[in-house]
Formats: sequence, C-alpha cells, structure tokens
Amino acid sequence: MDRKKLKHKDANDMTFLEHLEVLRGHLMRSIASIGVFAVIVFCLKKFIVDQILLAPKSVDFFTNRMFCKLGEIVHTDQLCFKELPIQLINIDMAGQFRMHMSIALYGGLILAAPYIFWELYRFILPALKNSEKRYSHGMVFYTSALFIIGILFGYFMIVPLTINFLGTYTVSAEVINQINLKSYISTITSLIFATGLVFEMPILVYFLSKVGILTPEFMRKYRKHALILILIVAGIITPPDIFSQIMVTVPMYALYEISIIISARIKREREEREEE
Repeated sequence: MDRKKLKHKDANDMTFLEHLEVLRGHLMRSIASIGVFAVIVFCLKKFIVDQILLAPKSVDFFTNRMFCKLGEIVHTDQLCFKELPIQLINIDMAGQFRMHMSIALYGGLILAAPYIFWELYRFILPALKNSEKRYSHGMVFYTSALFIIGILFGYFMIVPLTINFLGTYTVSAEVINQINLKSYISTITSLIFATGLVFEMPILVYFLSKVGILTPEFMRKYRKHALILILIVAGIITPPDIFSQIMVTVPMYALYEISIIISARIKREREEREEE
C-alpha cells in the first residue's frame, strides 16, 4: 500500500486493511521511540540505578527527610525512618544484566510515553468530527502531564512508603531481609506504572462521557461506591498501613471529583449543540 496516499485519504473511505496499515505505522514509530530512549537509559546506568532506583531506600531520600520533619512537627517518631537496613542481592548469574535491560526498557517506555500518546492521537484524529477536533487539541498534553504526575507521585510518595514498610518488616528478629534485586525493581516499576495509569482517570472519563457511556449524574449517584473502590485500589498498590492508604486515596478521590466536573462540562456542551 502507498503510505503517502493513505496519509491523505479520508478515514471514512479507508478499508479495514488500510486502517491496519496506518495503525502499523504508528505502532512502529512508537516502538522505535521506546528503543531510542531505552538506549539512552541503558547508557546512563550509574545515574538511573544509583541516583533514581536505589535512592528511595536511603534515609537521605527527599521524601524520607520530609516525612521525618513532618513527624517532628506532629511530635511522632512513626514517620521518621532513622535506619533502613535493606540489603539487595542477586542470585542469578545473568540477573544483573537482565535487570539492566529491563530497567532500560521501562525507562524507555516512560520517557517515550508523550510521543506514544501523540502517535495514538494522530491515529484517532481523522475519525473525529470537526467539533470534536476543536476540543481535542490539548489532549496529548493533558494525557502526558497526568501520566508524568502519576509517575512522580508513585515514585516520591508510594515507593518510599512501600520500601520502608515491606523492606523493614520482619516476623522475627532472627530473620534478616535480603531482598532480591529483581523483586525490588519490579516492585518499584509496578507501583509507579500503576499510579501513572490511575492518574489517567480524567482522560478515560472524558472519552466515556463523549460517547455517552458516563454521565455526571451517574458518577454523583455512585460516589460512595467509587470511594470504596478507590480504597480497595489504594489498599492493593500500597503497603497495609493507614497513612500510606490515605496518601493515595486523597489524590485519587480528588481525580474522581475532577472527572465529574469534566463529565458535566461535556454534557453541557452536548446540550448546547443540540439546542443550536
């Protein structure tokens, strides 16, 4: 197929195979961008591993120091982690190399996320109506911003709390925690990706409201049910202590309230267009 002709062809006149060809182009460019950023992350091994991934287990980490100061203000030692005796080990001959490759891929995916969102937007743009295109110009920016904010929130808030709780928790003083490097890295990456995706809630609500699946009345009616679901999700992605769950529940519920506002605005715009 001639890709230049497909690029300028109307989306409504394209066959299923032509749509697949266009999608393949967007996917290939997205994968290539991940590869480029993965190579960059691979070359920055010392900075990425020592200064970013291993930093949250240190008492000098920014979040740990802030929690310690907060503990001094409220006169409690529970928030101040004086010592984090976490020992990371590797028990596989090629484990550290495979972990290095895995870190590079995860890092490449995170750094390439804005470009991937842009490619996805370019794919669905031809199918949008003119009125919908007008309201979708900032979609890539908002989607990328929410994802990055979620990643940062997970890294600076959830990850340190998880490491401090799970890394130092013991069933007996005779049992020493020697944590596998793979377990440590996979825990960090799963947590930050989970929060990054959770912070995309307003974007998901935007599209569901656009197609009429979600309404602000529905979201207000089941607000209490949503809070229970948020508490369950917070309990899954955080260590089992009340402070960590509150730290995650509050921003997630705030996102839900913001999503209600977005849904209400979309409904109001739809009603105004119908009146015209």
